[in-house]
Amino acid sequence: MIKIENTSVMGWEPAIRGMRNPMNSWEKSDSVFFDDAIYEDHRYIVHDINGKFTSVNDDTFNVSDDVSIGPNDRDLMLRLAKAGTEHAKYRRMITVYADITAPLYWWKEFDTYKVGTVANSCSTMHKIHSKPFELEDFSTDHLLGDDENPNYMLRAQIHSNRYEDGVEYPLDVLSFLIEMLNKCRDSYNATKDKRYWWQMIQLLPTSYNQKRTVMLNYENLSAIYRQRKDHKLDEWHSFCDWIKELPYGELITL
Repeated sequence: MIKIENTSVMGWEPAIRGMRNPMNSWEKSDSVFFDDAIYEDHRYIVHDINGKFTSVNDDTFNVSDDVSIGPNDRDLMLRLAKAGTEHAKYRRMITVYADITAPLYWWKEFDTYKVGTVANSCSTMHKIHSKPFELEDFSTDHLLGDDENPNYMLRAQIHSNRYEDGVEYPLDVLSFLIEMLNKCRDSYNATKDKRYWWQMIQLLPTSYNQKRTVMLNYENLSAIYRQRKDHKLDEWHSFCDWIKELPYGELITL
């Protein structure tokens, strides 16, 4: 399971202006920006990288993108991106912010990407005991229960009073673990004895969902897309689908 919310993209104007610095080709830029545009009579008063203002119809833009990239700029952007990361430096200046909720096993792989990324996470160290554990706090979309277990291959004989036959399935095991986590939580909240806190920390499975606010850019997203689009984890497929839906996502995915 992965959930991506509150996406915002910024930096288009300085990225395009800087992209044209090497050849002093600012006059060839045909993109316009309306992050501070004036709206009058169904038309936007927008500006280009040279500070020139013009009036355009309100159906010309997708307002949420803050930019309309012109054919000249788009052609140069794509050529530079295809030439390699040392030429596509403008992509490092297009910044993306988002809130991502995903299981710890996915975050473990995401943490491979250190260059150009920043993240602030909800803390398991400080807040693990702040609310009861619920099944919805975990990614369980692939866990099998007794009605989804072909040939009964994934079952374990466990000494338990939960079922008469003493058989547990993967989803049952997680439910049992959640019960124990809540007992440890209750004990810690009642006594503040750190021994019970340690039980939560060391029992917590990697399917536990954590929320982080992340900062990325179009350049490291390009590396992520190339390296993860065929990954076996469903979360990476969903993340790459989100990348493709970003404004002018073809600059990332080519």
